[in-house]
Amino acid sequence: MAEQRNSITLGVLLRELLKERSLSMRKFSELTGIDTATISRIINGKRKATPQHLEKFADCLGVPLINLFEAAGYAIEQRQEESDSDSDSDMHTSVDAIQALLKSSNVYDDEFSVAHVEQKLESYGLYAQTEEGKSSIHNDFDEKIKSVGSIGPFISKLKELYEKFSLGKGTIFELTVIGSTLLYFIIPVDVIPDYLFAVGYLDDAIAVQLTSKALLKI
Repeated sequence: MAEQRNSITLGVLLRELLKERSLSMRKFSELTGIDTATISRIINGKRKATPQHLEKFADCLGVPLINLFEAAGYAIEQRQEESDSDSDSDMHTSVDAIQALLKSSNVYDDEFSVAHVEQKLESYGLYAQTEEGKSSIHNDFDEKIKSVGSIGPFISKLKELYEKFSLGKGTIFELTVIGSTLLYFIIPVDVIPDYLFAVGYLDDAIAVQLTSKALLKI
């Protein structure tokens, strides 16, 4: 019964979000790549949403993944400490959601941390300054976007960063920071390998958040 109540809660939330965004179930299906029948069963509480479903829903609707996880009944450990800023709070929420998703997916055993992503970004920043790194970004970005087949804030921000990088809009430092994020997205083996089903691009979203935050401080 508990699972049914959780499913109904998620269904109510999805109905409200679709109504707010004037999205029909058919259009929602097209945007997420999830068939209409499956979405209908999830909304009506007849099927439990998987972590992959929730990731696509959150990306398409532009809502925190953790909100959908809680509505769907997945266990989320609440953080006790208060954050100093809204951006830090958003980051912590995202990390919490990722930890919960990794735990529920049973496909990734290592502990995820923002520090690991930051280390990778630093190394890719050096690579982004080389001709080989720049060439990789220009030649492989569009193809990687097509392979992901997603829309939403995460992908939209990446496209925005790619445009700035391609046009050379920014200081050397800014372009290095942007280049590191684009390479993080393009290269398949990062903190969470892209080939891992349902969870492979969660750390890429964190990388985009880190870069956006860094650029705002400049």
